[in-house]
Amino acid sequence: MAATRLHLRSLVADLNTSMAALNTDHSRVSDSRKVVEQALTSGKAHYGINTGFGILANKRISTPELSKLQRNILLSHACGVGDPVPFEISQLMLQLKIHSLGLGFSGISNETFAQLLAYNSAGLISRIPSQGSVGASGDLAPLAHMCLPLIGCGEVWNQQKNGFMPATERMTELGLKPVELSAKDGLALINGTQLMLAYGSYCVERALTLCKAADILACMSLEALQGSAAPFDARVHALRPHKGQLQVATNVRALLMDSEIMDSHRNCGKVQDPYSLRCVPQVHGASRDAFDAIVKTLEVELNSVTDNPLVFPDGDIISGGNFHGQPLALSLDYAAIALAELGSISERRSYLLLEGHDGLPTLLMSDTGVNSGFMIPQYTAAALVSENKILCHPASVDSIPTSLGQEDHVSMGSISALKLLSVLKNVERVLAVELLCAAQALDFRRPIKPGKGVDAAYRFLRERINHAEEDYEVRNDLDICAAILRSGELVSVVEQATDFS
Repeated sequence: MAATRLHLRSLVADLNTSMAALNTDHSRVSDSRKVVEQALTSGKAHYGINTGFGILANKRISTPELSKLQRNILLSHACGVGDPVPFEISQLMLQLKIHSLGLGFSGISNETFAQLLAYNSAGLISRIPSQGSVGASGDLAPLAHMCLPLIGCGEVWNQQKNGFMPATERMTELGLKPVELSAKDGLALINGTQLMLAYGSYCVERALTLCKAADILACMSLEALQGSAAPFDARVHALRPHKGQLQVATNVRALLMDSEIMDSHRNCGKVQDPYSLRCVPQVHGASRDAFDAIVKTLEVELNSVTDNPLVFPDGDIISGGNFHGQPLALSLDYAAIALAELGSISERRSYLLLEGHDGLPTLLMSDTGVNSGFMIPQYTAAALVSENKILCHPASVDSIPTSLGQEDHVSMGSISALKLLSVLKNVERVLAVELLCAAQALDFRRPIKPGKGVDAAYRFLRERINHAEEDYEVRNDLDICAAILRSGELVSVVEQATDFS
């Protein structure tokens, strides 16, 4: 069986293909399992197969107790705390674990592997506490919680009631029974980087769309503020040809194409715009370049085996360190910083829109005084940008030894992962503020039209949100803007209207 290669931009489709193949062909898993079974008859000590774990690696376990050893590793490691991992990420964790085990270097038993496939097919997704991993011997605690239903323990999602239920109840409903874990099973289940990887893949996939949305919003603000198109001249960027910078500058030119607003003030005499307008290619482009590097790391990890020990076809069983989360920890910290910068520059553009430049009313409302206009949404954006500055302190620079010093350097990549999701949500909200404010500002430029791409984005939003003449409960509109950004609809509309990528 040839393993399906996973790509971030088509991850769900690739995983579905991988799961379908694994449902019909377990040959790689079976071959790997034979090596484990042969090792058990050799009389030699093999870490985690017939020995204890971590600092207890020197303790030999008798054959009658091997199953209990594997069960105990799930129970003892299921000590996570905190809010549950979101359903979509929990589901992704399960599928990524199955894919990694299916590559055939983990030695998991056929029975346990088949049960994981059954859980995925049935949509049985565990309740996984989000905190408790240090991102070193894999995501031990989260993965232990994910696999508890295999032994009839733990809780699972009950989406009908938007809550949780005992795993055994749901398993009874689905006609599934617990399995008895065999040698190596428990260790294969909990060793791995699937929590970090699932968070990273989920967040970065959404971030790639946000990068495009940020270009659109910047152009909406640029047009509303009657900024200059000169800084986006291709000749400027050819002299500093970073890939992301070139792409963003190309996008801006495409979005501004056929702009009546730009033509209307071409000879106004303005010399320079603030950096948040003029330096969009340099700032947005740097974030794009960061994500290009991050995607490469994630795609390597998506197709890797991060178990320990590793089981090779020639009969060797080698204890290594593929479970260590450092590559992900660094990348996810970097992703948070790259995302936060998109929010930081966006908030500055929102602020500019409120200042009353070039004929725009101050606070983007004609009758201010009795009305506060769009003053306070900028406060919200400022608060979120400030929070992101705290969240972007890198978790990967920390390490606290565990396992009585056996695991003396850890990545803290799980903390990088959790922080990244918080930064992502904050940036979506910051960009939602700019989207709402930029559309309000463009209303005051009518009937003069913006560029084709900007006009497509503006008209799309105006089909859902009306111009504001007086103060109202803004939160609902901000929710709509955030949902539009999250769905990718705005980007899709603009891509259909112009040459934008």
